[in-house]
Amino acid sequence: MNDVLKTISVRRSTRQFRPEQITDAELHAILDAGLQAPSGHNEQSCYFVVIQNHERIREISDGSKTEMQKVPMDWIANIGRNEKFNIFYNAPAVVLVAARKDAVSPVPDACAAIQNMVIAAESLRIGSCWIGFAHYYFSSPERLQSVGIPDGHAVHFGVALGYRQEGFSANRPARKFEKYYHVIK
Repeated sequence: MNDVLKTISVRRSTRQFRPEQITDAELHAILDAGLQAPSGHNEQSCYFVVIQNHERIREISDGSKTEMQKVPMDWIANIGRNEKFNIFYNAPAVVLVAARKDAVSPVPDACAAIQNMVIAAESLRIGSCWIGFAHYYFSSPERLQSVGIPDGHAVHFGVALGYRQEGFSANRPARKFEKYYHVIK
């Protein structure tokens, strides 16, 4: 198996991070991988904001949870009420992934960028977690402006990044690929 396929097969979400920051070189390599992702009609609609300030990360987490409490889905509202929960799992770095609202496929563009970033992070032995709750905080133009998201963009997801906690063990659920696809020739 080649290195790319091996990296894909071992990558799992990390939810236990050490407090020290990843290096600038590692961060830039991960961001560059995200920028290399395909996009609908090659529009390259994504824009990334990296936050490495613990207080700002906590503010966005808390603000997201406040907004989540208003969601009519009980499971999301309940997570929002959990005072101890940090949506970014206390990671030292968070990448907010935004895309132009008028792009042909802004959400798939963001997803492709994130997939590249989490695989790149794994290849560098950096933990990552794709965060779906991040967008709740950015429901107002003021909040988008507060982190420098350009006009006409929407935050879709976040990516938590950091070195894994010592003794971290990824939960590896069994994969049963033969049940999820078939081939017609």
